[in-house]
Amino acid sequence: MIYQLSVALIAVAFAVLVFFLIRTLKSAQSSLDNVSQTLQEVQKTIDELSYEVKQTVRHANDITVDVQHKMKKIDPVMESVENLGEVLSEVTAAAKQVSTTLMTRFQTKSSKAEAGKSSESNLNHVTAPPATPAERTLQTYEATYHDEAKGGKKWMNYIDLAANVWQRLRK
Repeated sequence: MIYQLSVALIAVAFAVLVFFLIRTLKSAQSSLDNVSQTLQEVQKTIDELSYEVKQTVRHANDITVDVQHKMKKIDPVMESVENLGEVLSEVTAAAKQVSTTLMTRFQTKSSKAEAGKSSESNLNHVTAPPATPAERTLQTYEATYHDEAKGGKKWMNYIDLAANVWQRLRK
């Protein structure tokens, strides 16, 4: 009878073990099903994102090609602007040279006239030539704007008008 009781106890223990093992396996199967479903959803999301990323890359490539095409069209305009800048630089240099020459001539005439007047009125008074460009400019403007008898003021007004027009054209 001990054998029978032992076998019955082993059978009951085995049945309890199988029962809990079945519950554990069902729980594991449920977890694996959830993992499988999650992986399928992730795969689906990745596929959708992959399609969208491909579309975005295609659009970016199209935009890049379009921008390159437009840049090629703008290149001649940029070259023209560069050439225009060089021409304006040359015109400015030429205008500066002409104005310097005219100012020098005017200064020379004005200095000769002042020297003649000063030698007649006061033999002891000698005017020293201006040392700096700023002093020369001030002396020239002073002679131009205060010596109306020679018509210098009209000439300087034309220069000022030309300079203003030039500045407006540059803008």
